[in-house]
Amino acid sequence: MSTAQHRPVPANSDELIERISQLKQQRGAVILAHNYQPPEIQDMADMLGDSLELARKAAETDAEVIVFCGVHFMAETAAMLCSQRTVLLPHLGAGCPMADMAEEDDLLELKRQYPEAKVVCYVNSSAAVKAHCDICCTSANAVKVVQSLGDAPVIFVPDRNLGRFVESKLGREMILWPGYCPTHDLITPDHVAQARAAHPGVPVVVHPECTMDTIEAADYAESTGGMVRLARDPELPELIVGTETGMLHRLQAEAPHKAFHPLTKRAVCPNMKRIGLEDVVRSLATLEPRITVPESIAGQAVACVDRMLSL
Repeated sequence: MSTAQHRPVPANSDELIERISQLKQQRGAVILAHNYQPPEIQDMADMLGDSLELARKAAETDAEVIVFCGVHFMAETAAMLCSQRTVLLPHLGAGCPMADMAEEDDLLELKRQYPEAKVVCYVNSSAAVKAHCDICCTSANAVKVVQSLGDAPVIFVPDRNLGRFVESKLGREMILWPGYCPTHDLITPDHVAQARAAHPGVPVVVHPECTMDTIEAADYAESTGGMVRLARDPELPELIVGTETGMLHRLQAEAPHKAFHPLTKRAVCPNMKRIGLEDVVRSLATLEPRITVPESIAGQAVACVDRMLSL
């Protein structure tokens, strides 16, 4: 069972889930949920995955309405890739502190300082920032994306921790934006040591949004998709997981016969826990809040994402 902390599941959850099913049919909708969402949201979703994986699934579906249970930048990406569909984010308060650490004007100023540099943006960024970048990346393909740029100087935005992980893999320096994920940044080598003491011999996987000293203390550094692959590995009957705690519910669903332990129960993203069943019902009933991206931004931002996909 996941250790994720979020608001209590409502007593009438069965009724809410039934109502969601009815509204989905009426609206021609599909529900996408990120791996960090609360268990009841994951369980009733049509598709689970990381942010870009879900945006791509949204683009492939013929659903008229896409309900994105995640945070704002994820719904933005889906809206850009599905410009003719209605994309809903059930709770507008579900933002991303890391994405908010990178603003368009500040990026333009940095680009003026380094005119020869290529700009790589982590998918955890706003559409406005993506529009001024050369290519997008995810935590799974960041190393490959930067490698594809050859010897050109690289500005990496907005996650300094993922940027340092890429630097360590490629043996090169980049110009790193000072942003970070507050949830992953709080995971420390001490947490790794404590978890190893509690579960001797069990391997530790952490997300590359963690700091480098934490990554070096672990056995694996993987995206959430990589963690799912590890969970399916028959050679690994048990795993200590260092990322947002909602991930444990996804892993347990993938491999119910295995044991998954949180590296720390403190790794809870409050934004990822904002959406509840009532929000999904309200969003489907009203078709609000709807997420749109101005055409002036969307065209350039989609090109940034497409360059990554072409790899």
